[in-house]
Amino acid sequence: MTTAATEARDFWKIGAIGAAVLATLFVYFGTARSIVDIWNSSETFAHGYIIVPISAWLIWRRRHSLPMDAARPYWPALLLLAACGFGWLLADLAAVQVLKQYTFVAMIPIIALAVLGPTVAASLAFPLLFLLFAVPFGEVLIQPLIEFTADFTVAALQATGIPVLRNGTHFDIPSGSWSVVEACSGVRYLISSLTLGCLYAYLSYRSLWRRALFILVAILVPIIANGLRAYMIVMIGHLSGMKLAVGVDHLIYGWLFFGLVMFLMFWIGRHWREDLGDEDIPAPSQVRTDAQQLYGNRRVIAAAAVSILFIGMWPAYARYLERTDQSQAPVAFGSFTKNWSEIAPFSDWKPRFMRASGEMVGYFQRDAKQVGLSILYYRDTRRDSQLVSSLNRTAGEKGSAYFEVANNLRKEIVAGESLTVHESRLEGPTGPLLVWYWYRIDGTSTANDYTGKMLLAKEKLTMRGSDGAAVFVFAPYREKPEEARSVFREYLADNLIPIEIALAANSKKMRAAQIVGDAR
Repeated sequence: MTTAATEARDFWKIGAIGAAVLATLFVYFGTARSIVDIWNSSETFAHGYIIVPISAWLIWRRRHSLPMDAARPYWPALLLLAACGFGWLLADLAAVQVLKQYTFVAMIPIIALAVLGPTVAASLAFPLLFLLFAVPFGEVLIQPLIEFTADFTVAALQATGIPVLRNGTHFDIPSGSWSVVEACSGVRYLISSLTLGCLYAYLSYRSLWRRALFILVAILVPIIANGLRAYMIVMIGHLSGMKLAVGVDHLIYGWLFFGLVMFLMFWIGRHWREDLGDEDIPAPSQVRTDAQQLYGNRRVIAAAAVSILFIGMWPAYARYLERTDQSQAPVAFGSFTKNWSEIAPFSDWKPRFMRASGEMVGYFQRDAKQVGLSILYYRDTRRDSQLVSSLNRTAGEKGSAYFEVANNLRKEIVAGESLTVHESRLEGPTGPLLVWYWYRIDGTSTANDYTGKMLLAKEKLTMRGSDGAAVFVFAPYREKPEEARSVFREYLADNLIPIEIALAANSKKMRAAQIVGDAR
C-alpha cells in the first residue's frame, strides 16, 4: 500500500491527466452530448450509461498497483493525438457522427499514453479502451444480420419440412407471413454479448489466448442464438395457428431465450477461470529524490498542457471552415427530356432520404417504356440534411407502402462511362419497382457511401463548399428486373450527360456565391 508521501507526490500527476481529460470533454462537448443523446433515444445503446462507471471502477481497483513512479511523458504519442484530431476533423466535415465519436473517445487513452507514458498506460489499457464501448456503434451490422437471420430461419424451416416462399427478407409459410426487420436483426444481443464478454474475459482470464477465445465466442453465440430465436418464434406462431409469438410476447420470448443463452455461456466460461496473476500485484515503489519527483511532475504537467493544445486546435479549425461554407445560391434543374416525352406520374414512390436543399421529380416515356427521375440536391451539410447517411433509404421499414426486398451494387456502362449504382428492388401497391441511385459529388459519380463521405470532406477541407446530389431512376417491371434495367440504359444514354451538366452548374453557382460573400 502506498504511503501518504507517495500519494502526495502522485497528486500532481493524477491532477495533470485529470485536467487533460476534462479539457477534452469541454472542447468536444458537442460530440460527447451526441453520444448521450443516442443513449437516451435508442434502447440498443442504453448500456452506454454503465460503461464510464465500469471503466472508473476498473481503474480504482488497480490504484495500488499502478507504477506511478514510472510516469513519464511519451512525446511520440502526440503524433497519435494529432492523427486522432485530424480524423475527428474529417469526420466532422463529412458529417460521420460515429467516427467523430470514436476519435473523441480514443483521445482519452492516447492522452494517458502521452502524459503518463507507456508503463502506466499499459497498466490502464483495458479500462481506458473499454470506454470505446460507450460509442453507439452497430447500425452498419444491421443489414448483414438481417440477411443472416432470414437465411438461417428459412433454412431451418425447410429442414423441418415446412414449405417456404421467400422474397428478400419476407417469407410466407402455410400458416402466415413473416418478415425479418431491424428489431429482429439481433444487433442488441450482439452488442450486449460483446460488451459483457470483453469485461468477463478481462476479469476472469489472464492468458491472452483464453481472453481472445472467449471474446470470439461472445461474438458468434448471439448471432447463432438470434437465428435460433427467430426460428423458434416462427415455429411457435405456426404451431399455435398464429395466436402466439405474434405480438409483444414475440419480444418477451426473444429476451428470455437470449438471457438463457448468455447464462449458459458465462456458466461454461467460469470453468476455465484463472487465478490472480502478477499483473494485479502492487508494483514496488522506486525510491526517488525530491528533486527527481519535482522534475518528473513538471514534465507530466507540461505534457498535459501540450496535449490540451493538440486537442483544441481541430474544433477551432472546423468552426472556421464552417463559417466559410455558407451559400444561399438557389438550386435549379434543367429539363431532362431529350428524346423522351414527359407523362403523368405512374408511381407515388419517393426515396426516404433526409430533407434536401432542392429536388425535382419527372416521369418520362418513349415507345411504351416508362421511367422516373428524381434528384435530391444537398448544400451546406447539416445534421438534419445529409446526402450520405445510414438513415437514408429507398423505402421505409414501417408504415410505408413500399418495402425493399433486395439491394446490391451494380456496374453499368452508360453514355460511354462506367457507372456504379445501388440497385433496389421494391414491392409496392402497383407491383414491383426497380430503383437505381448514385451520388454525384464534386464532378464524381459514386455509389460507395464511404467514398461519398470522403469527397464531401475533401470539398469542405479545400473550402469549395459541401454540395452533392443523389440521382434516382426508377421504373416498374412485370416479371424480371432486366426489363427495367434496359429502360434505364436507354434513358441514361440520352440524359446522363445533361443531368451531370445541370448538377455541375449548381456547384458553380454555389462557389460563385461564396466568392461574392467573401468579397463582402
